[in-house]
Amino acid sequence: MRRPWIVGLLLAAVLLGACGDPASGPEAAPPPDAPQASVTTQQRKPASPSASTDTDTDTDTDTDRKAPAKAPTVLYLGDSLAMEAQDVLGQEVRRELGATYTSAPYSGTTLCDYLEGTGERSLVPVADKAAALVRRLRPDFVVLQFWGNAWGYTPCMDGITHDASPGKYFERYEADLKRLTDQIAAAGETRIVLVLQGPDPITPDRVRRVNALYESRAGASDGLLADAGKALSAAGARHAWVQYLPCTAYEREHAEYCTQPDRDRTALHRDDDYLHFCLAPTTSKPRPCPVRSPGILRIAREITRVIGMHTVG
Repeated sequence: MRRPWIVGLLLAAVLLGACGDPASGPEAAPPPDAPQASVTTQQRKPASPSASTDTDTDTDTDTDRKAPAKAPTVLYLGDSLAMEAQDVLGQEVRRELGATYTSAPYSGTTLCDYLEGTGERSLVPVADKAAALVRRLRPDFVVLQFWGNAWGYTPCMDGITHDASPGKYFERYEADLKRLTDQIAAAGETRIVLVLQGPDPITPDRVRRVNALYESRAGASDGLLADAGKALSAAGARHAWVQYLPCTAYEREHAEYCTQPDRDRTALHRDDDYLHFCLAPTTSKPRPCPVRSPGILRIAREITRVIGMHTVG
């Protein structure tokens, strides 16, 4: 059961000291100091094609599904949601699609951090800017997953926050989204996959509008959409936050992903973290999720499905 909101807000405020993504706190709380880019850089864990970590998914399942004739090259960028999901997505795209995979997420970031030209005002170093990585890796797909940092932790947002000025926040977010996708497109021939986010219990309309910006931009730039957020929402209530959902058929078949089988439901979030999907406690050091977590697997499987549908044989 969900805890009363007052308890939830207090717990979320406590998380600010431990969570790697500043976006994990409620919008009513004052933000702490922004994380330094050098610290965030040390936490990045790019996944190479030979990586074999198997924490959130089983490598011997779904072996009957065929990989496309042409194995794609996939680059995964984003904030703490991508940080925690990066290993699982790598396992999924390698197993299902035979993909070559690299991830470079940075917790606490937003779109402008990956823009070239932001310099020291960014939490992402120059070598890991989106366009720089595209020029170096020549990926077939660039997956962008951003919750939509609304707090102004990163210097490149110039202090614009959703809480203080929603209008300016959405204008800036839309402009940064266009700049980032344009830079990626100019850097190489690739398809951009924009991941639609799940519900936000504090400001539900914010995620709805951010997702609408992703949808609009994908339509204008020949991009793709992966609606991972739908897999994290109740049927018929796309933007209503829930901590638990009914187990899927896959989760029932793989009991470690159906956390409450006696109630036929599984946990998406911990009691003390309404934003992230890793069922392990948050730490001050951002990391890929170290335990099997149904929400993360749902995200990874949806992204993999979309890439597979658009991989040319």
